[in-house]
Amino acid sequence: MKDLQEKVISTSQAFQGNILNVRIDQVELPDGNISEREVVEHPGGVTIIPVTPEKKIMMVRQYRIATEEVLLELPAGKVDGEETPEEAARRELKEETGYYGGDFQHLFDFYTTPGYSSEILHLYLAEKIHQGERKPEKGEFLTNEKIAVERIPDLIFSGQIKDSKTIVGLLALKELIEQSGEQGRH
Repeated sequence: MKDLQEKVISTSQAFQGNILNVRIDQVELPDGNISEREVVEHPGGVTIIPVTPEKKIMMVRQYRIATEEVLLELPAGKVDGEETPEEAARRELKEETGYYGGDFQHLFDFYTTPGYSSEILHLYLAEKIHQGERKPEKGEFLTNEKIAVERIPDLIFSGQIKDSKTIVGLLALKELIEQSGEQGRH
């Protein structure tokens, strides 16, 4: 696959922020031509599929300024500093839903938008969790909603869930349930 790789010739920082940076790379393409790539640098994040004791999926509704919509999403957030992805997943779950503890299973990692971003998300399934007090970060306003697993396809295909990390996570959960043959497990 080396014949598909692009070689970075130069890089310049276009923006440096609190959550992300933007750089512009001059690259040599596999055919020898030169092109420019705009890259959003992101530290990575986590997405959690929290299965409550009632076998519902705990989700959040949150206004997203980029889309100008309130979106129904799985709990998620970025990995802070030296924290491991699992530590970030446990912290985000507690902050956004109040749920804590339980069994966390790392399912897989995926890139959100590799055409222009380095963001990688670590997907976790959280089961046997306990309800506690929600502690959102300063400036974070959201509500919680429990969703029955059976509603997942309709919520996605009717456009009620538009967030890609949530779609990936929920479809992965549906596949796990189908593979296990234990509809009652989740």
